[in-house]
Amino acid sequence: MLGPAFITIVLLVIIFLLFTKVFYNQKENKYKNFPPGPKCLPIIGNLYVFDIKDPSKTFTQLSNKYGPVYSIQLGMQKAIVLYGYDAVKDAFINHAEEFFDRPEIPIFQYMFEGHGIVFSSGENWKVMRRFTVSTLREFGMGKTCLEDRINEESDCLVQLLKSYGGKPLENTIIVNSAVANVIASILFGHRYDYGDPVIQKLISTVNEGFKLLGSPMVMLYNTYPNLIRWLPGSHRTVIKNNVVFEDFLRKAVTSQKNRLDVNHQGSLIDAFLTKQLENNPESNQYFHDDNLIKLLSDLFVAGMETTSTTLRWAILLMMKYPEIQKNVQKEIDQAIGLRQPQMEHRKQMPYTDAVLHEIQRFGSIIPAIAPHATTEDVIFRGYMIPKGTHVFAILSSVLRDKNYFEKPDEFYPEHFLSSQGHFVKNEAFLPFSAGKRRCAGEILGKAELFIFFTKLLQNFTFQAPPGIEVDLTPVVGLTTAPRTYEMCALPRHSD
Repeated sequence: MLGPAFITIVLLVIIFLLFTKVFYNQKENKYKNFPPGPKCLPIIGNLYVFDIKDPSKTFTQLSNKYGPVYSIQLGMQKAIVLYGYDAVKDAFINHAEEFFDRPEIPIFQYMFEGHGIVFSSGENWKVMRRFTVSTLREFGMGKTCLEDRINEESDCLVQLLKSYGGKPLENTIIVNSAVANVIASILFGHRYDYGDPVIQKLISTVNEGFKLLGSPMVMLYNTYPNLIRWLPGSHRTVIKNNVVFEDFLRKAVTSQKNRLDVNHQGSLIDAFLTKQLENNPESNQYFHDDNLIKLLSDLFVAGMETTSTTLRWAILLMMKYPEIQKNVQKEIDQAIGLRQPQMEHRKQMPYTDAVLHEIQRFGSIIPAIAPHATTEDVIFRGYMIPKGTHVFAILSSVLRDKNYFEKPDEFYPEHFLSSQGHFVKNEAFLPFSAGKRRCAGEILGKAELFIFFTKLLQNFTFQAPPGIEVDLTPVVGLTTAPRTYEMCALPRHSD
């Protein structure tokens, strides 16, 4: 005779199966005429098809099978993938209003709680973006005063590199510190010495975070947050590092509050704190300390990581291709000589401009844009995409789109040069993304890349240490970075 416990278990299983069937039938009705994709398994969805060491390979394979717009399911969450320039442009530019929202990604929702700019949405995102863009302009973005600030920092970097006397060195912390100081001077109103343990701790925390955010454990956390949250793994390290980073930011904000002078604002923190004092509905609702801390975190991380990684790619690629390095140096000598580089010089330096563009394209620093979400039901390329659907845009597929770049997998500056040697724009060059979520600090990033790169090649010739082969194999995480390498910075001019 069957016991009551057994009967209870059987009833629970039947109820679960009925609930699952109803749930999936509702989902199927919701996702009729959805883009095609691989077969989903219960619970895990399409996780079984992914190369966890390099998901970009899987995205390419699925695009080859299903086309430039296809679907995947991570756990229970359905999403669409945009692959190649045409699909990304169609969504983010032609359908900008329908594709600009940000979904709740568990690890970022836990850390940012919808505040800041990168992982916020709705009115909060609009207010924070408007404030960020206007404040960056006030502090010189696009003006010569900001270029002077970058030049001052690049001079510090040059002097430090000269102190090595051409001997081998590993450049990650040095380059990170130089770039971090530019954004730190805007956010906090001051720079740090390269040996300062504070800036070194911040940089190592950010670098570790970018590596771990692309790890399999974080992917599992984002898929099954309630299950994975309590397990040990890289997701917990990311959260712990975020706490350390935010503690530093809160101390910086407290320090600025104590000496705030609204008539002499020297940093973005000052500008934000001044908005708090306006005491109007917008300032009361959005200009609170939590938003400030998350915004500072967004801007510091974004302002340091992508630019410094691009510069490290730049040095490595010049070591790999010495003839290209010589051509850049020749153009610098002709257009600038020993003067301080300014953005206005770029128009006179088409070859250098083309090389910089190609470094960003080839390095493909951000392989996939932070997920978007649809703001409403939308018919896109004949498919029905429901409101709230997660959208993954594979940026590396844009920058290496064979329909727009002759040699997509090679380092080839001629992608941006005419047969007469003039610089040529390419519409598929979107390292800063596109549409409403385009990087708010794009102008700052471009100025940093041009001035730092030009100043470095104006002063040094970069070579690999004797007997060392230059390796272009990347390290894939949330960003695509070069492997750790040593370089020799040989001075071109005697002091």
